[in-house]
Amino acid sequence: QVQLVESGGGLVQPGGSLRLSCAASGSIFSISRMGWYRQAPGKQRNMVATITSSGYTNYVDSVKGRFTISRDNAKNTVYLQMNSLKPEDTAVYFCNVAAQSRSYWGRGTQVTVSS
Repeated sequence: QVQLVESGGGLVQPGGSLRLSCAASGSIFSISRMGWYRQAPGKQRNMVATITSSGYTNYVDSVKGRFTISRDNAKNTVYLQMNSLKPEDTAVYFCNVAAQSRSYWGRGTQVTVSS
């Protein structure tokens, strides 16, 4: 019933930029936090950036100064602007939404940083 659809991934050169988006649809109310997580091959999924409905943001140290998370509460959409991309940023990026004491996940979008 609740769906999260990510988009904006792709192949980019080191130092390049990408902007990811995630739109939540369906029966979802009172979103408290939205965020992005990533999972590289052979590694666990980890938090990249989160943002609350009030605008408070949190980032993993490795992306601070390079990534910016933002949201449009009216559209139930969260974005991740990724600049100065590095090969180690290569992963599947997943959108996550916390609402009504529940957690929802998107299916992921591939980001590949390679020369």
